[in-house]
Amino acid sequence: MQRRGLLIILSSPSGAGKSTLARRLRDWDTSIRFSVSATTRPPRDGEVDGQDYHFMDEGAFKSMVAEGQMLEHAHVFGNFYGSPQAPVQDAVDGGTDVLFDIDWQGAQQIKESALRDHVLSIFLLPPSIEELRRRLISRGQDTDETIQRRMQKSWDEISHWDSYNYVLINQDLDATEEQLKTIVSAERLRRSQQPGLLGHVRGLQTEFEERS
Repeated sequence: MQRRGLLIILSSPSGAGKSTLARRLRDWDTSIRFSVSATTRPPRDGEVDGQDYHFMDEGAFKSMVAEGQMLEHAHVFGNFYGSPQAPVQDAVDGGTDVLFDIDWQGAQQIKESALRDHVLSIFLLPPSIEELRRRLISRGQDTDETIQRRMQKSWDEISHWDSYNYVLINQDLDATEEQLKTIVSAERLRRSQQPGLLGHVRGLQTEFEERS
């Protein structure tokens, strides 16, 4: 029996390990697909349309929003970003899981969308605020100003932890990875994800009645 795909939402404040765990989850099961966002910003050098982003003009983007063709969308630093519904719907119908790396606002929009029955939302918490700061510094990717801005934003993200299906404290990366894989494996067996169950049960009922 073919199952339906999951919309796996992974959220966390910067530095809590979200990107690493998303990569490990896809290494564990290469069939899991990353959601490719649409954006109105111009492509950067090396970016490929349809692979890195779906690049479109503002008019086309707003039309998709108005027609309910975006699962979630946001306006960030002068540009629009969003998740087109059609490719995600096709993946769900075909039994392919789609991974979303989005914040709590995007997660809330998806949980209110037409595909809400297939959502699996997971939030990653750091073991402490001090550890979160240490991880941001150790990455060596941001200026002190950027780190401070990320730290200030982190509590806004953390404050929405209770709107997720699962919350994991990422104390140890390997242990959190195992927990993440266990959650995904279990959620794939959720009754709503197995459309063939009803037919199977009816078959069992017919077989039972024929033997009675």
